[in-house]
Amino acid sequence: MPRLIYAALLGLSLIWGGSFYFIKILLHDFGPWSIAFLRSGFGLLVVVVIMTVFKKPFGFRTIPWLAMFIMALINTAVPWTLIGFSEQRLTSSLASILNATTPVWTIVVGIAFFGNKSSRMQWIGLATATIGVIILLGIRPGTLLSFDGIGLIGMLCATLAYAIGSHLSKRLSLRGLTMYQITYGTLLSSTAVSGIFAFSTESITWAHLTSADNVPMFLSLGMLGSGFAYILFYYMVEKGSAEFASMVTYLVPCTALIWGSTLLGESIKWNMLVGLVIILGGVFIASRKPRTGDVIKSREARSS
Repeated sequence: MPRLIYAALLGLSLIWGGSFYFIKILLHDFGPWSIAFLRSGFGLLVVVVIMTVFKKPFGFRTIPWLAMFIMALINTAVPWTLIGFSEQRLTSSLASILNATTPVWTIVVGIAFFGNKSSRMQWIGLATATIGVIILLGIRPGTLLSFDGIGLIGMLCATLAYAIGSHLSKRLSLRGLTMYQITYGTLLSSTAVSGIFAFSTESITWAHLTSADNVPMFLSLGMLGSGFAYILFYYMVEKGSAEFASMVTYLVPCTALIWGSTLLGESIKWNMLVGLVIILGGVFIASRKPRTGDVIKSREARSS
């Protein structure tokens, strides 16, 4: 894989690390569907501007809109709404922790429904990164029993939707669509779906939209967390794999801690740094492809 893909992984984790905080703040004035609508809409605006400036073809008539609509529903509108719903019951930190289950779901879904084969290195890397998350956040036996069960289930459903959606997006890229066209189609479809539910089930007031406290939040969440972020995400899916792109969720708790330290003055403890190093090592291990010689040796061992 190209080295630039690792820079995209780090950049995306920095952007998405702050998203859970933005969602938590916006929940004071907006419902989950409304936040998903605003996030999708402002993200779509950024993508349209970028594609126009760099003269990227939109390919509106060539996009398979039914497949795009289904993928956007599963990979964007539903999980974003579920995250907002879960953060009504959970802290943003815990939500970011549970979000790190996405890579495991992605591998399981790939094996179960998309005919993928997992490697030993992938599982070693995932196990290593999981240990890193546990060390970083100081999770102890019995800790999860004190949290809201509905919120936990909501986050796990969101990560499962992400896993399915990432595989569907890979199929769309194989149809000849560029990462810009997939991002554009995804956010356009998500804006339409979440907008219908937002305006029919929730209240969006002009006072809340123009609030000095809310404007920076949904602009950052939409323009950075959706527009620029999804271009980076689909770049990683296109140049790497759905499994590699989903590894960003392991770095999100790390970057969330960094944002908390720089913006809120929260302290960084030794276990956070140790966990960060272990997580990065797990991401590297899981993203490595077996060498040809190792594959040959493995086949010879099985045949002997």
